Formats: sequence, C-alpha cells, structure tokens
Amino acid sequence: MSDKTTLTEEMKAKIGTILAPVVLEVEKGAARRFAQAVGDPNPLYADEEYARKTRHGGIICPPGFFGWPAGEEVGAERILSILGRPFQNVLNAGNESEFYRPIRPGDVLVSSTKLADIYEKKGGAGNLLFVVLETTYRNQADQVVAMMRYVFMFY
Repeated sequence: MSDKTTLTEEMKAKIGTILAPVVLEVEKGAARRFAQAVGDPNPLYADEEYARKTRHGGIICPPGFFGWPAGEEVGAERILSILGRPFQNVLNAGNESEFYRPIRPGDVLVSSTKLADIYEKKGGAGNLLFVVLETTYRNQADQVVAMMRYVFMFY
C-alpha cells in the first residue's frame, strides 16, 4: 500500500466553505410516504384528527424528513462540486441529528451547509477520504428546526 496522500492542501483549504443554500419544500403526502418507508406508523405523521389533539396541534413530519429540494444539487454531488473527484465511489459513513422544532407539511426550509472537515485514513485497499458536512435547516420563520452532521467516505 502506498504512503501517498490523496488529501491535498487545496482540499484542506476548502474547510469552512459554506455551500449555496438549498430550498426544500415540505409536502404532506411525501412526509407520510417517508414515515411508511422507514416503518414508523406514528399517527402524528398522517392522521389529521389524531394529530390535532396532540400538543403539536396538527400533523408534523417524521424526524429526518426535510422535504424535497426545489431543483438544487444535493448530497455527495455538492461535495464534488468544490473538491473535484478524488475517488470514483462514495458511501454515507454516518449522520448525527439534532432536532429543535417540528417540521410541518407546508413548511419551506432553507438548508445551509458548511464543509466542516476533511481527513484521510488508510484502508486495506488504499486511501479513504472522509468529508464532514454540517447542515442547518431553517423554516420560513427563520427558526432553526434541525442540524445535521453528515460524513461521506470516498474511496
């Protein structure tokens, strides 16, 4: 295995870069389908009558559902837009979540993502490049509803 590094000084200099904001539209049917897809039967996500009687006063979205991007580039492609393509493959290497306020159908969220860190590890088959993104989600009232930390592994 080579001791050659893939992590360049140019890549390191990108740490702290804030990517263009992404607008996300939260739709009730999509939130319900997300809850079904992750196997969460909580009626708070689909049953209007039930949800109205809770402290939330109506349907909310399941944790982790932030709506659909309104046309912007998201995910690993955003990383590649500023780092280039150091490797051909990418995997999600983990997420951390903090939720502050309920997200509701009809909300319009704006996500702001910062390139928080880049580091390299040696794997059995060669170099692995890890990229850490921190994303803050704000609703239409400019309230922070969630913060996520995403780690991508390029190999």
